Amino acid sequence: MNEQKQAPQELLLQADEEFHQLAAMHHELEDRLHALTAKPYLSEPEHLEEVTLKKRKLLLKDRMEDILRRRRQGQGPSMPSVPPGTDTRPHARS
Repeated sequence: MNEQKQAPQELLLQADEEFHQLAAMHHELEDRLHALTAKPYLSEPEHLEEVTLKKRKLLLKDRMEDILRRRRQGQGPSMPSVPPGTDTRPHARS
């Protein structure tokens, strides 16, 4: 099943700017999560950041899946499932 998804995802990464940006943001969040989970202990702010990153990552993944689903159905670009103005970028640590 993963192989069936791979080809459309690769095509969208190359052809769809929005999908490409979402995938890049998802990757950044994944990298930050890996850095957090590598720690033996998380402070309260780090734990909150971890939970927030996971939620943002899920939003991005849902949006990417929505684009894939609509492309498979031949509908082309879809309406955003993330409300306009929602900041899905990873936040810098203070």
